[in-house]
Amino acid sequence: MSKKAIFPGMKYEDASAAIEWLCDAFGFKKHLVVPGEGDKIAHAQLVLGDVMIMLGSTGNGELDKYMKSPGQLRGINTQSAYIVVDEIDKHYDRAKAAGAKIILDIKDEEYGGRGYTCQDPQGVLWSFGTYNPWDDM
Repeated sequence: MSKKAIFPGMKYEDASAAIEWLCDAFGFKKHLVVPGEGDKIAHAQLVLGDVMIMLGSTGNGELDKYMKSPGQLRGINTQSAYIVVDEIDKHYDRAKAAGAKIILDIKDEEYGGRGYTCQDPQGVLWSFGTYNPWDDM
């Protein structure tokens, strides 16, 4: 039986720089990086524990007319990813030290868990926390 999963997909104006920053700041590891034409990234897969995200460069692919980076939308995000991490305080400190712009500071939530929301240097919005809705099922 195959595993079912959702893989958030993102577009970055400088996907190469984003990949390095996401690995440094958030602890992602490169699973697959497919170079495109020029300095573009056609497709990349990064993993953090058992979570995977996919990303690529803007101006590189058939979905570009449907997907935009926050830079192309004047800093606006239309979606974001929430990722469960175990050691949230260490994760927060690492992200902050790497220059993440903290949008919602780390805090305990009334519904359970602890988390924070930030933007990476290219404006993509990220939320990390210890709350896992699967634990309630």
